[in-house]
Parts: sequence; structure tokens; C-alpha cells
Amino acid sequence: MRDEVLLEWLHPVQDPEMFISIVDLGLIYEAAFTNEKKGADVKMTLTSPHCPVADSFVANVKNRLLEYPGIESAEVQLVFEPKWDPKTMASDEVKDRLGIW
Repeated sequence: MRDEVLLEWLHPVQDPEMFISIVDLGLIYEAAFTNEKKGADVKMTLTSPHCPVADSFVANVKNRLLEYPGIESAEVQLVFEPKWDPKTMASDEVKDRLGIW
């Protein structure tokens, strides 16, 4: 499930190496409100499973969720299935920017 409101809220969060929105990159697999919109759960991945800033990157996403009005708790789960593929998961704008066509 990908709640459009949460995706829009997460849009300003950028990949720390590519400086592109994690939403546009397709790194957010699921984003949903929980507990009557007092919580949020996100499943996301990284461009590389060996990302040296993975912990701080996930913390940035969680902190952004906690800034949403009314959200009191947030969970961010890092997953690697399915494997991230920019050819199928990134927005058309990102594919243009990365030269993927």
C-alpha cells in the first residue's frame, strides 16, 4: 500500500548520494498511516545494500514521518526484496536524469 499523502510528505527526502527524491527513485515500497493516522509505517530499500549511510538515511525518513502533523510514532523497515531497479521503479524524470532508456 502506498498512501499518496505520505509519499508527498516524504518527497523532500533525498538519497544522500544521488540528491534525488527517494520517492522519485522508487525507494519507498510501502507507506501507510496506522493507528487512526497517529502512526506511519514505511517499507523502503536502498540503491545499494552496502550503503555506508544506511542507518542515518533510515533515521532521516523516520524523522520526516514524525514531523507530519498528528503522527506520534513511525516505523521504517529496510527491505531488499524486490531488488531496487531504477529501470522499472524510478519516475520518468529520474530515468531521464540518469540516462536510463
